[in-house]
Amino acid sequence: MPLTLDQLRRYAVARSLFKPTTLLRAIGKLGFVQADPIRAPARAQDLTLRHRVAGYRAGELERRYPRLPLEEDFFVNYGFLPRERQALMHPRQARVAWTPARWKQAHAVRGFIAERGVAHPREVDAHFAHGKTTNWFGGSSNASTQLLDGMHYRGLLRVARREGGTRVYAVREDATPVGEQEIEGRLDALVDLIVGKYAPLPAASLAQLVGYLGNGVPQWKDACRPALQRARQRLHCARVDGVDWLWPADERADSRRWKPAEQVRLLTPFDPVVWDRRRFELLWGWSYRFEAYTPAAKRRLGYYALPLLWREHVIGWGNLSVKDGVLDAQLRYVAGRPPKEAAFRIALEEELERMRVFLGVEG
Repeated sequence: MPLTLDQLRRYAVARSLFKPTTLLRAIGKLGFVQADPIRAPARAQDLTLRHRVAGYRAGELERRYPRLPLEEDFFVNYGFLPRERQALMHPRQARVAWTPARWKQAHAVRGFIAERGVAHPREVDAHFAHGKTTNWFGGSSNASTQLLDGMHYRGLLRVARREGGTRVYAVREDATPVGEQEIEGRLDALVDLIVGKYAPLPAASLAQLVGYLGNGVPQWKDACRPALQRARQRLHCARVDGVDWLWPADERADSRRWKPAEQVRLLTPFDPVVWDRRRFELLWGWSYRFEAYTPAAKRRLGYYALPLLWREHVIGWGNLSVKDGVLDAQLRYVAGRPPKEAAFRIALEEELERMRVFLGVEG
């Protein structure tokens, strides 16, 4: 029997929203967890993990991070990934070459951090007085902050922990140079990491994501296209309603084991279930937009609209906030009204109660 869009939809939801497990196992299964600083009502990494980690609470990843074999780094976007997978991208060579003077600064800062063990950016700035510079948003930021960012990206430093959301750095050991014969294997593993997190993927979305991978491994950017071609040869592929879809070769998208839970879930805009907007529209038939950076007057869904999943269907969205210690949920529906069935009303209240527990607030 030909594969159907309904089967793909159930597969996409059930494989990603697996049975809750431990924090480390959940991140291992996901492969990578995207981070975002906005709290509405919590950070994206926490909103992603609360569905997949038993008893998870907001901020738990940041609290436990220093004791876990995880790293913050840039992959196809910025976030958290197991240390052994982060190592696949290093030693990283940035596209923008530093001047000898900049490298001299970097080595001096690295020596300072090595002596201290860990260092907060303000300690580096106070010691070296690097001054101010213009950041990407046109505002002023400490030059030492930009230097530390560049050192972290190049693999000279690692994030040891965070204090109030600010990265505190430690020295990262120098990575072993990669031989030409190793590059293909590393890129294949990184592409498989992408597929494992976001499958099933339209072919165009996989090509786009492999393009983003060039930002994580700029030193191998020219080798990413051949890696995409190799992936297409080893992955499952099927044409459904005129679109080519790809997923891991060891999984059957039409298996009866893919049964989404009878639950309502409010997902972060960065959740792997909804992250790819092309896939979102193909699976659910409407256009979702992330509007945090859209002028308020032009927003259709809201500042930080959380897609609302019921079983395997995204039927609306919610804007959640905490006011005076109480959760406020403003929900909207694509059909203009919520489903009439009693099972939905019960499941929705259960999800809102899970959110209250996760945030540590009242109803």
